[in-house]
Amino acid sequence: MIEYFWLALVPPLAGFLFNGLAGKRLPARIVSGAGCAAIGASFLFLLAVFAEFIRLPASEQQIVHRLFTWIQAGTFTAECSFLLDPLSMIMLLVITGVGFLIHVYSTAYMKGESGLYRYFAYLNLFIFMMSLLVMAGNYLLLFVGWEGVGLCSYLLIGYYIERRSAGDAAKKAFVVNRVGDACFLLGVFLIFKTFGTLEFGSLFETVSRTHPQPEGGFTVLAAITLLLFLGATGKSAQIPLQVWLPDAMEGPTPVSALIHAATMVTAGVYLVVRSAALYSRAPDVLLLVAVVGVLTALLAALTALVQRDIKKVLAYSTISQLGYMFMALGVGAFSTGIFHLFTHAFFKALLFLGAGSVLLRLHHELDLFRMGGLKNSLRVTCWTMWVGTAALAGIVPLSGFFSKDEILWRALDSPLGHPVFWVAGLVVAGLTAFYMCRLMFLAFYGSPAHGHGESGSEAGTAVTAPLTLLAGAAAVAGLIGLPAYLGDHRLDRFLEPVFRYSYDHGVSASHASHSLELLAAGAALAISLLGGALAYRLYARDRSLPRRLADRFPAIHGTLQRQFRIDEAYSLFVVGGLKALSRRVLWRVVDVGVVDGAVNGTASLFRRWSGVAARMQSGNTRTYAAWIVTGAALVFLYLLSVIG
Repeated sequence: MIEYFWLALVPPLAGFLFNGLAGKRLPARIVSGAGCAAIGASFLFLLAVFAEFIRLPASEQQIVHRLFTWIQAGTFTAECSFLLDPLSMIMLLVITGVGFLIHVYSTAYMKGESGLYRYFAYLNLFIFMMSLLVMAGNYLLLFVGWEGVGLCSYLLIGYYIERRSAGDAAKKAFVVNRVGDACFLLGVFLIFKTFGTLEFGSLFETVSRTHPQPEGGFTVLAAITLLLFLGATGKSAQIPLQVWLPDAMEGPTPVSALIHAATMVTAGVYLVVRSAALYSRAPDVLLLVAVVGVLTALLAALTALVQRDIKKVLAYSTISQLGYMFMALGVGAFSTGIFHLFTHAFFKALLFLGAGSVLLRLHHELDLFRMGGLKNSLRVTCWTMWVGTAALAGIVPLSGFFSKDEILWRALDSPLGHPVFWVAGLVVAGLTAFYMCRLMFLAFYGSPAHGHGESGSEAGTAVTAPLTLLAGAAAVAGLIGLPAYLGDHRLDRFLEPVFRYSYDHGVSASHASHSLELLAAGAALAISLLGGALAYRLYARDRSLPRRLADRFPAIHGTLQRQFRIDEAYSLFVVGGLKALSRRVLWRVVDVGVVDGAVNGTASLFRRWSGVAARMQSGNTRTYAAWIVTGAALVFLYLLSVIG
């Protein structure tokens, strides 16, 4: 069965075609059932493949299936080839497993919505494209999946087509991602020009042979990895292309969960990890990756502190956690970045779906300050979201503690790390605990706000079952990556074949004592507990204090609430600059001066010529006779010149 792993792509594609072509004429239960069954079938098939895969020796865990020759032009050949290795295996299980739970949840959340067939068709296509992205055996096929998830995000963010804000958010996501995608494509061109292949296996082998050591400065590898990283900043919402993700909350909440947990934003992290053989030989670019990750984590965490929209708090949280992942990648800890991606998928999907349960209960009220007192009416939602909150905050023994602790430790202990990264990571850990506990206290505790009351209950098993399963996964997923002082790091060993061509900077071999690592973990835990305690003081005991602080420091509060006014800066300098360029150069000079000038000038020239011709046809006999004599004289002169 394992050689047919690529067939996992078939059910999501079939679900998309079925609902896209026939869903409009079918009952809602068949549409939603077909959408869920497609992803469930893919997940079960991949579980069977995984059961065979883990029994293979590590040397054989690189399975390539070439379906057909896709493009052949001159010396360029691109195969439609699929790769199954430990990295793609774990990504596929996360995508289809979490994706299936989100599909099931959607049957309750989207009940009664118009255009349900569109929703499930796009959702199935999203899973197909993301699966294609991580299963691709070369950069060109990966780019097809990359563009596919961008298209699907556009369609799903703008699902509520009657709302202008949804359409604007979809266009913003699409345009911002195109900037990164253009850089990604340039990187792919440069890879082919330099190495003559886009196939992962042959490319990484060639790189390891021709570039055995890391190279500082702006080398060709630095240029390639920088372009690929710029592409990753678009999909994974890192500075400077992070502005689209908060606005993407205009889509349905299950879509937000899918984008933030299992698809889209994880694509950039996957791209860098897949290209580890290149990045490990470009240390200057790795430093840039780490710096961008740290700055993004800090900026997003600070912004999340004061957001009123429950979904935007989670959106900025995702940006911040992605920054954590890129910090890990930047210090050369590629498997650690995947570890946090893995645990983050469970607790972030859980938190978004929990927020969706709150929205269903409150008739889609988003303002945290208009909530409160929901812990009794939404018991399952409350306790499962506390599990997700604790995991995200890095509270022991939940999954986020192990993955976040390892990132912080690598940032401090790795040869490519730096104490500044570690301190910044600690600060982000405290901020994360604060804003997540703030969300929980505002939504579930205190007095019910604005007449919502405490009566009511969850929307049914389709909501509570995914929440419960995700809470269980968020609690135990960290066991696959226990630190050295507790046991064996199974995930590191599992991912070893992926990095066989990568240059090892010594990241994998820590010589520090277990006591120092335990001390660092204790510091991170203490900071997180402090952040939670501060949130309790401000939002559970005395809710008037945050308002007084905001009134006392309005400039700081406003700056944080507007994401450091980055959107305004983009509007002023980028959008405004492009408008000015269009108006003053493209319109007045190119359009009016060149294009219209050429058209109007040609018309004016022919109008003048026609005026001359019209005067020649005046109807006057003497004028005609004069033209005849003139013509005869010209012919006579011409003949004389020829004969002479």
